[in-house]
Amino acid sequence: MTARRQITDPVSIEDIGNIALICIDNPPVNATGQAVRTGLQQAIETLNAEARAKVIAIYAAGRTFVAGADIREFGKPPAPPALPDVFNVIEDSRIPVIAVMHGTALGGGLELGLACHARVGLAGLKVGLPEINLGLLPGAGGTQRVPRLAGIPMALDMALSGRQVGAEEALAKGLIDRLVNGDPRDVALAAAQDVLAGTLPTRRTCDLATPRDDKALDDTAAMLVKTQAHMFSPHKIVEAVRASYLPREQGLAIERQAFIDSMNTTQRSGMIHAFFGERAVSNIPEAKGPVRAVDIVGVIGGGTMGSGIATACLLAGLSVRLIEVKDDALARGVATITKNLDGAVSRGKLAGDARDATLARLHPSTDMGTLADADLVIEAVFEDMAVKKDIFGKLDAICKPGAILASNTSYLDINLIADCTSRPGDVLGLHFFSPAHVMRLLEIVRGAATLPDVLATGFALAKRLGKVGVLAQVCDGFIGNRILAHYSRCAAYLVLDGASPQQVDSALESFGFAMGPHKVGDLAGLDIGWMTRKRKAADRDPAERYAGDVADRICEQGWFGRKTGKGYYLYDGGATLPNPDADAIITQVRADHGITPRAFTDQDIVDRYMTAMISEAARVVADGTARRPLDVDMVFLFGYGFPRHRGGPLHYADTIGAQALVARITAYAKDDPQYWQVPPILARMAETGGTFADLNKDA
Repeated sequence: MTARRQITDPVSIEDIGNIALICIDNPPVNATGQAVRTGLQQAIETLNAEARAKVIAIYAAGRTFVAGADIREFGKPPAPPALPDVFNVIEDSRIPVIAVMHGTALGGGLELGLACHARVGLAGLKVGLPEINLGLLPGAGGTQRVPRLAGIPMALDMALSGRQVGAEEALAKGLIDRLVNGDPRDVALAAAQDVLAGTLPTRRTCDLATPRDDKALDDTAAMLVKTQAHMFSPHKIVEAVRASYLPREQGLAIERQAFIDSMNTTQRSGMIHAFFGERAVSNIPEAKGPVRAVDIVGVIGGGTMGSGIATACLLAGLSVRLIEVKDDALARGVATITKNLDGAVSRGKLAGDARDATLARLHPSTDMGTLADADLVIEAVFEDMAVKKDIFGKLDAICKPGAILASNTSYLDINLIADCTSRPGDVLGLHFFSPAHVMRLLEIVRGAATLPDVLATGFALAKRLGKVGVLAQVCDGFIGNRILAHYSRCAAYLVLDGASPQQVDSALESFGFAMGPHKVGDLAGLDIGWMTRKRKAADRDPAERYAGDVADRICEQGWFGRKTGKGYYLYDGGATLPNPDADAIITQVRADHGITPRAFTDQDIVDRYMTAMISEAARVVADGTARRPLDVDMVFLFGYGFPRHRGGPLHYADTIGAQALVARITAYAKDDPQYWQVPPILARMAETGGTFADLNKDA
């Protein structure tokens, strides 16, 4: 006899003889919201009080098991019952409880399974502890139960990486007890029957002892001190995993305190902002509505950027027409794309048996006429307006009606490019970041005439390529490079005035950047900035203190960074060392300008550099180049290596406060009033107590 009873709206019990099936049905991802937590606890307590069922099986309806916390509860006071308490009720059940997991079991979803007395996975299952990506750690037993089942190294790996573990690995490591095919309800019933028959053993995870591995804990702690000293939650994860040696209640108490401590950090706030910002950035009217079909993409230019764009399109299942002027350049482009795809295979991003089929969708040619059937063409040649105008004029004659024409320009005016065609409404900017098949940012630049469906297609393409699309308006450098141009001057001024390139880089790396600005310049190629400075020289304000003398003189020697073996640093295959010849140039430039070098602390460097970045970012929001502060933040998180735990430059600005920022700028302006100017938007915030977060809400 079968009977179903509803405990809470998303949780029900189905009684089948002496088996009770608990179903979680909380679409779209069965998140552990309050109604789910309450329902699970009440269901287990009810079944234990009734004592009719001999085994309980928990499964989920829909496409996935519990995929994590309810994001709608983020930032709100916790509503009882707390997840750790619910899971303790499950683990302490006198009736054996098994979990049948399919799809994804992440965070609290995996912790739910770990609290059960046996776990059955369905083929394709992925499990993980992704809390570190939010500046947190598993807070409902993950650091206590994973070590007991799978050992300390596995627990540290999962909690510190946040990676999703496939079903086969989960089975091999002991996180699940079986791996089968089937419908979740049917498997739950069959597994429960196996428990009754004694063929599926059950046990309380908390009764298991964590295999002792002090070396793994100590080695990981030491590694984190060296590599992530500025981070908070990774170190707390090690402490919590170490506590799994203790009895459950003591270990859970240490884990819970570590979770609360992490929750109260600005790092958690920054990473939550990044989490929501990534989703909100394309939640705008311009990204919605009708789109044009895109199946065939043309890419003009087979250099590093063009090859990367072509690779990204191929990996997304698109057919690509790659165009170059000469056969040898075309061959180099094809070789680069082939190497990129091989790299994708080695990283597990592309199945090995799909590599040849993917490459077969690439059609290289020196004939632009082959673009006649392209749905979208992306021009990716060097930054020369005359060259780009010539290309777009030709594309206008070649491409079919309705084809979208896009420029990958980093700085140039999309409107001037569009004006070279008879279809300016079909033209937009698609600014990729190098390497284009890896970097997730895509600035989608709206020209004055860009049609709504063309803009929406740009956002649809970003989604298909797995990129974060951010709307930008036309200006020199759009959002990211315009801001970069401003704060790069600050870095140059710091060196002119007494800091070394190495000190500037070190200070900003300690702040959280993966690489300081001089290392980044060497990596990208110092000639790129040199070309830009020469392009903009005629428009430079005579009152502006020129910041490019040092970089210009380095470039005049033919030292462009890594690709020439010399820049601010030396690259000879060994350790990266300061370039003494560059240091001599810095000394000479200071002498030529009558500058007496002064000392800067690392904090001085960070404060000036970040204040410069924030100042121009504020102007970009004020004049509408970026729609909202969060758009600026996402540009810098996904395109410029801004430390994720700080949330982006304007989220970070709110942690400083507008009044403090205005005071800094006012003080710095005593030495250079032309460069250091208080943005009016920041001055208003200082007066009213406003924040950039307020502007995100109002947009």
